[in-house]
Amino acid sequence: MNRSPIFERIALAYPFLATMPAALAARVEAEALLRHLPAHARVFGEADPCRGFPLVLSGRIRVAKSDPRGRRLKLYDVGPGDSCILTSSCLLSQRAYPAEGVTESEVELALLPAPLFMALVDQFEPMRRHVFALFADRLVEMMSLVESVAFQRLDQRLAARLLGHGAVLRLTHQQLADELGSAREIVSRVLGQFAEEGSIRSARQEIEILDAARLRQRAGD
Repeated sequence: MNRSPIFERIALAYPFLATMPAALAARVEAEALLRHLPAHARVFGEADPCRGFPLVLSGRIRVAKSDPRGRRLKLYDVGPGDSCILTSSCLLSQRAYPAEGVTESEVELALLPAPLFMALVDQFEPMRRHVFALFADRLVEMMSLVESVAFQRLDQRLAARLLGHGAVLRLTHQQLADELGSAREIVSRVLGQFAEEGSIRSARQEIEILDAARLRQRAGD
């Protein structure tokens, strides 16, 4: 059976959906909303109602938690083939979002309205398995994040974040602060210490690794 272009795009990013029954596939073709978002656009905000389940076809969405002082802690990314655990939780519990989602780049997504998402979870076992596997995987990630924030010093976490991504990282101090749940000024201070000891060279939106061995020692202290 020939499928609509939007269904073909969805099935390419989420292959398990290609096997859904014809009646559900017809609903996806009729009800899914294709959206294009620019970089740094808000997908959802804290306390927003959850109206649908986004299937990311291209680009990435950053999900983060903010505090009243404006500091943000990155929770996870959602890319093609991934799904957002907060969206699943909010739809299943009928609660508002407890965090925010912002595009890191241009994003194309297919939004499944809430009733369609619930029908897929109820009637299509691969979708149900996908959602529960998502909860399991994200829970492991969240526990690792909590452990890192609660029990490791910032210099350890920052050194570990800089390692394993090549000799030059193109990102800002604010991006690092958001990922590590700290303030930009504090991250800049620690990066300054790394620069003074010869571990890195920090420039505008760029960090060059000069002594990876010293950074590994920092990360393991």
